[in-house]
Amino acid sequence: MKITSIIALATAGLVAAAAANAQSREQIQIVGSSTVFPFSTAVAERFGNTTDFQTPIVESTGSGGGIRLFCSGVGVEHPDITNASRRMKGSELETCMENGVTEVTEAKIGYDGIVVANDRSAPVYNVTRAQLYQALAAQGDLPTMWNEIDPSLPAVEIEIFGPPPSSGTRDAFEELVMEEGCEEAGVADCENAAEIRDDGVYVDAGENDNLIVSRLEANPQALGIFGFSFLDQNSDAIQGAVVDGVEPTFDAIASAEYPVARSLYFYIKNAHVGVIPGMQEFADMFMSEEMIGEDGQLIDIGLIPLPEEEFLDVQSQVNNLTALQSGDL
Repeated sequence: MKITSIIALATAGLVAAAAANAQSREQIQIVGSSTVFPFSTAVAERFGNTTDFQTPIVESTGSGGGIRLFCSGVGVEHPDITNASRRMKGSELETCMENGVTEVTEAKIGYDGIVVANDRSAPVYNVTRAQLYQALAAQGDLPTMWNEIDPSLPAVEIEIFGPPPSSGTRDAFEELVMEEGCEEAGVADCENAAEIRDDGVYVDAGENDNLIVSRLEANPQALGIFGFSFLDQNSDAIQGAVVDGVEPTFDAIASAEYPVARSLYFYIKNAHVGVIPGMQEFADMFMSEEMIGEDGQLIDIGLIPLPEEEFLDVQSQVNNLTALQSGDL
């Protein structure tokens, strides 16, 4: 037998094995962003309650961690969908392809703001991105009190609970606050502006945003960083800081007036569609008017909807499983 024939047979065997493995699982597995988690969970619960398919399993692993798991391969041992609070990077799509995940469909579901919040028993913070950068930058003066940065800020210790490096919220905060704040502060060299200090002022609170809310209730002088949806759901206990003169409200984020806003996504492993039961049906439900449309169920729990034209474009991409290309990122 020729070597090429042997390789072809081996490849065919691997593909068949992967398909057989995937066929042995009846439940969709979803990993990824803690910010997208409540939205994905709401769709999963409705999917399980209104169809003959099993309720998908949704895990909060962080955007970066979820994409790594998603891109690790094709087959029952690998997740089918990953949620992300930032767009997939070109390098991550390359890793997917190197591991045989050659077709990935991107689904943009809406927008979210990153908020800096504290307990309602304390005064509302009014800060700029430059001041947040100065409070958290690994380089610079490393202040320990807010009024060391500006006398108008409270005379209390700086303590901020925030997401870990695996989080898409952390990635977006570094880009939209740390890098922009460095420029606003007029720092001469902002090349390493995204690096957050590790001397205890910033506390890595893991992927559980509900834990940050609990810590803010226990420590009214501290601040926490998370998505707008968590502020919206816990507005009886916590309040968002005014950033660069703008309150984090639904309308301010939708209009892009609030300066710290980002897009939210989920990604579909096309090779599992038609193999894992319910993949296409779940994706279609997620992208439906009743879920992410202007009056959709997810809008009620904090998602900022896409403009109508963009919504229809993304809905079409998901319905047709249009594969993401490296040049798109």
